[in-house]
Amino acid sequence: MPVDAIGGVLNAQNTNASSSSSINQDEFIRLFLTQLQFQDPLEPVDNREFLSQLAQFTALEQSRQTSQNTTDLLSMNATSQAVSLLNRRVEVNAGGTPFIGTVTAVNFSSSGAQLTVTPTTGTVRTGIRLSQVTLVTP
Repeated sequence: MPVDAIGGVLNAQNTNASSSSSINQDEFIRLFLTQLQFQDPLEPVDNREFLSQLAQFTALEQSRQTSQNTTDLLSMNATSQAVSLLNRRVEVNAGGTPFIGTVTAVNFSSSGAQLTVTPTTGTVRTGIRLSQVTLVTP
């Protein structure tokens, strides 16, 4: 997951897309019960093996949840940083030409926060990313 220099999350994962390509807990339990139901009664699978599979799935689910929580935390942090720049004078290096202006708006999209900066020259610049801000003054 790419992260902007100041903390904006870029291309955050879509939880709907990730859940459709992986197995969830209900599906795992259903598969587990089907496996128990159709096992060979003359050669049953060891109970420890089933418990091991369940423990592995639980650990995997907890890891996925931790990853999602970290992504959400990074997104909230980037949002907070962008909003805190409203009405602040900033120096921006966009396209190799630095300029100074005041942040007048913040736009949120799937690619992260984008600032609208009004330079001292009067021309409004939009689509400024947090990583392009080089200096913030009160």
